[in-house]
Amino acid sequence: MSTSARVEATHAPVIHHSALREGVIAGALGASVVAIWFLGIDVVAGHPLRTPEVLGRALVSILGPAGSEGAFVHVAAYTLFHYFAFAVVGVLAAVIIHFAAREPSILAGFVILFVAVEIGFYGFVGLLSEPNILGDVAWYQVLIGNLLAALVMGWYLWQRHPQLGRELDDALSGRVS
Repeated sequence: MSTSARVEATHAPVIHHSALREGVIAGALGASVVAIWFLGIDVVAGHPLRTPEVLGRALVSILGPAGSEGAFVHVAAYTLFHYFAFAVVGVLAAVIIHFAAREPSILAGFVILFVAVEIGFYGFVGLLSEPNILGDVAWYQVLIGNLLAALVMGWYLWQRHPQLGRELDDALSGRVS
């Protein structure tokens, strides 16, 4: 190998994937999709920001006795919580994907866990759909928003890890790569 070829080989771009950065970006994308989804629903219903206000009111009431907070405080509190929760989920997904690069069988467990958590989440939302808990937020609106978020987050992470399809196929088929 010539000296110039060795120099070029040592200076080849190294793609470094940060699970924290990828997870936060994926979470922000997912949270934004859900926020836009509910903003659209609220605008069509004639009550912009109604959903984050209702959910923020519930969140604030869990954190302590309700005071004289206005709608802005409820929307802001829920928005911060919403983005933080999605960032945590995004980081968890990114970390699992990074581990799966070394051990693809982790992906099979992740798929099973994802399905179980989704089913449990919808059951929980169904319980909260009782009158006066979530206001006018319907379980199917949450379902659609959550599925859209999962698709966008999955698409982003899939773009960052093109080998993920092969790893998932190996994990589900039991092949070791």
